[in-house]
Amino acid sequence: MSLTKFLKHIGTDSTGATAIEYGLILGLIAIAMVGALGGIANGTNDNWDEVGTKVNEAMTN
Repeated sequence: MSLTKFLKHIGTDSTGATAIEYGLILGLIAIAMVGALGGIANGTNDNWDEVGTKVNEAMTN
């Protein structure tokens, strides 16, 4: 394959672009998941703190 044919082939090839797009979408989904899971974790910790407090109150009464 000559150099000019090779360069034309690279210029018209779009298979790598699809992979990059999927990678960007996956990255955005991962960032959204980290943010959402952080909020869920805080809510869960608050619930367990409340349970621990009630158990301690029940044991002292």
